[in-house]
Amino acid sequence: MPKRLASTATLPLEQEPLTQSSTLRRAAVLLPLPLAGAYDYRFAEEMALEPGSVVSVPLGQRQVVGAVWEFLPEDGRAEAGAGPASAKPLRLEKLRPVAEVFPVPPLTAVARRFLDWVADYTLAAPGSVLRMALSAPAALAPPRATTLYRRSAAPLPEGFRMTPARRRVLDLLDEGPARALSETAAAAGVGPSVVKGLAAAGLVEAVSLQREPSFDSPDPGRPGPALSDQQGEAADQLRQAVAAEAFSVTLLDGVTGSGKTEVYFEAIAAAIAAGRQSLVLLPEIALSAQWLERFEARFGVAPALWHSDLSSAQRRATWRAVAFGRAPVVVGARSALFLPFPDLGLIVVDEEHDAAFKQEDGVTYHARDMAVVRAQLGEIPAVLVSATPSLESLNNVRGGRYRRLELPLRHGGAQLPAVELVDLRQDKPPRLQGLGPGGPQSGAQAWLSGRLRAAIAETLAAQEQGLLFLNRRGYAPLTLCRACGHRLQCPNCTAWLVEHRLAGRLQCHHCGFASRLPKACPDCGAEGSMAACGPGVERLAEEARALFPEARLAMMTSDTLTGPGAAAELVRAVQARDVDLLIGTQIVAKGHHFPHLTLVGVVDADLGLYGGDLRAAERTYQLLHQVAGRAGRAERAGRVLLQTGEPDHPVMQALAGGERDAFLEAETEARRSAGLPPFGRLAALVLSSPDARQVDGLAAALARTAPRQEGVTILGPAPAPLAVLRGRHRRRFLIKASRGLRLQSLLSHWLAGHKLPSNLRLQVDIDPYSFL
Repeated sequence: MPKRLASTATLPLEQEPLTQSSTLRRAAVLLPLPLAGAYDYRFAEEMALEPGSVVSVPLGQRQVVGAVWEFLPEDGRAEAGAGPASAKPLRLEKLRPVAEVFPVPPLTAVARRFLDWVADYTLAAPGSVLRMALSAPAALAPPRATTLYRRSAAPLPEGFRMTPARRRVLDLLDEGPARALSETAAAAGVGPSVVKGLAAAGLVEAVSLQREPSFDSPDPGRPGPALSDQQGEAADQLRQAVAAEAFSVTLLDGVTGSGKTEVYFEAIAAAIAAGRQSLVLLPEIALSAQWLERFEARFGVAPALWHSDLSSAQRRATWRAVAFGRAPVVVGARSALFLPFPDLGLIVVDEEHDAAFKQEDGVTYHARDMAVVRAQLGEIPAVLVSATPSLESLNNVRGGRYRRLELPLRHGGAQLPAVELVDLRQDKPPRLQGLGPGGPQSGAQAWLSGRLRAAIAETLAAQEQGLLFLNRRGYAPLTLCRACGHRLQCPNCTAWLVEHRLAGRLQCHHCGFASRLPKACPDCGAEGSMAACGPGVERLAEEARALFPEARLAMMTSDTLTGPGAAAELVRAVQARDVDLLIGTQIVAKGHHFPHLTLVGVVDADLGLYGGDLRAAERTYQLLHQVAGRAGRAERAGRVLLQTGEPDHPVMQALAGGERDAFLEAETEARRSAGLPPFGRLAALVLSSPDARQVDGLAAALARTAPRQEGVTILGPAPAPLAVLRGRHRRRFLIKASRGLRLQSLLSHWLAGHKLPSNLRLQVDIDPYSFL
C-alpha cells in the first residue's frame, strides 16, 4: 500500500456544504502522478464507492482522475497493513470531497496489489505505476449514444402522401432491425431528409442506444492444425495448468519452427472455454501479422490488440472492453500487462528472452518478470516461450521454480538449417567491379564475401528466397571528413550521426535529432570531403542491387516499416514470393515463417559481442540463432552463413556446432563465478542534468554517503557511456550485491537523505539490461 500524504492539496479552496443526512467516510485516493503516496478525501456513503473505484477528485485548482486505494477510519488512522500517515490527518469535514465516480468497474484487489508490488520493486512512485493502468482517460466516460431509427406502431396519418422513396424506407425498417440514419438512407436509396420526414410524421421513431465496445468471442472448439505427439503432450500439460486455476510457470522451450505458438494456443482455448481472459505479450506487436493470421485461423476471430500504434479511439475501445470483460484474448506489447483485467486466467510471454520486454524510460521494469508476479498474485498460470530461453528462466527451471516443456524437433519433418562460418580474415569481401550508373562506384568497398555472394546466386537460381541480416539501421553508422578526420556528432548526445540516405538526412538514434548531410566539412571547410564509413542495411541493399540486378529486393527495418499495416503488407509480399532477397535488421528475426526462404546470410555476426554488456554473448547468440531459424522452415533445406572475424569465439562455435545447451551452461558458470545475474543482484542509478557541474556535485555527494556493507559493491560515479543524452549530462552508479540482499531497502535508505533540485533527475533501474 502506498503511504498517505498530508498536504495542502487536500484542503478545500472553499468549504463544500455538508448535508445533515449524509454519512461521511474517508478514502485514500491514489492519483496517477509522480507522488509518493495517496491523498485522503471524504465521500458520502450513498456514492457507493468501492476499493478500486475510479474517481475524479479536486487537486489544487483542477480535477484529476484517481483510484480509491482503501477506506480509512473517520480519524484517518491507517487500517492494518496500510502504514502510518506522514502527518496528523485532517479532520473528516476538512477534507475535500470525491467529485465523481466513473461508471467503469473498479480495479480488482489483485490489480491493486500488482501495482503496489511493481512500485515497491522498481522504487517508482505508486502514482506513476497507476498511470500505466489508467492510460486511456477517454475510456472512463461511457460511449456516446448512437441514434437509430426503427418502424413505429403509429398508423398512417390522414392525408399523408406515400411516395416510393418513403415506402422503401418503411419496407426496409419493417423487415429488419433499427439502423443508423446514414445506413437507413443508403440501404433504401434515399436522402437522409426522407427518413427525418418520416420520423416527424410519427411513422419512424428515433431511439438512442449506447454501444459498449466488445470483441467477438473466439471459438475454442474450432479445429486447429494437427499436432505432433510431442506438441500434443505439451498442449495437454498447458491445458492442465489452466484447469488447475493455480499459480505455475511453464517454460515452453522449442527449436525455431517447432510449432510453439500452436501449442500455447491450446492453453488459450482452455482459458476461453473456462470463461476467463488471456493475455499474450509479444516483443514486437507491430510486426505480428503472421501471429494474428494464425490466431484467426485457429479461433475464427481476431483478438484485441494493445500497442502504441493504436489510435486513441482504438485504445479507448480496447481498454473498456478489457475492463468490462468483453475482450476474451488480448495480444499486446509490455504495457498490456497493466490493463484492468477483471478475470485474467492465463498469461503467455512469447519470445521471453527478448530485451524489448525491458522498459527503459519512466517506470523501469521487465515485462517478463512482472508477468510472473501478476500470475502469482492472481493465482493463474504463466507460460514463457522461446527457442533461446534467457539464463534467468533456465536458472529458475534448475531451481524447480519453473517447469520446462521441450519441443526439440521442427514441425512437419523440416530440418534445422546447416550453419557455416565465413572467416573474414581469409575470405575478405572483394571490391565491387564493373558496375553500371546509379549504384556504388566501381572499386568501392564491399561487405559480402565471395562465399556469401555465391550462395545468394545459387539460391536465386533455384528460385528460392534469401535473407541478408545486418543489425544496423541506415546507410552508414559514421560520416567523417577525408581531409581532417572530423566526425559528425549529435549536438545533443555523445553519439555519432547515422546517415539515412533514403531519407536524405543524418539522424541521431538516441534523441531523434536530424539534419542534412553538409556539402562541406563543418570543421575544416573542405567541400565534397564527407565520406560514409561502415555499412548499414541501406548500404548493404545498394551492394546487393549492384551484384544481383534482376533480384527483387525489400528492406525490413523499423525505418521502412511505418506501422502494423506496412509490416503486414511486406510479410504478405514475401509469402507470395514477390520478394527474392530480403534485407533487414533484428525485426526479421521475430517469429516470421517464410516457407520458401532457404538462405540466411549474416553480414556482421560479431556486431554486439562487446561493449560492456554482461549479456552481450547471450544476446548475440539468441539473436543470431533466431535469425538463422528463418531458413528452411518447410520442405526445402536451409543454409546459414555467418560472416565473422572471430570464428573461434564461443558464440560462433556454438552456433556452427548446434551446441546451444553447452554454450548456455558455460555462460551460466561464468555468471555464477562472477556473482552476476541471475546469481547476484544489480541496480543502476543514473543522474542527469543540463548542468554538468550540478550533476557532478550531486554524484559526489551521493558517493560520500554510499552504503558500505558486506556483500555490496558500488561502482562509480562515472560518466555514462552515453555521457550526454538529449542535452542532459549523465553520471552512473552501478550497485552489485549478493542474491539474498534486498537492494530496494538499501537504495531507499541511501537516497532518502538527498534532496534533488527540480532540474536534476534520478533514475533507479533494478535489474538493468542497458548499460548506456
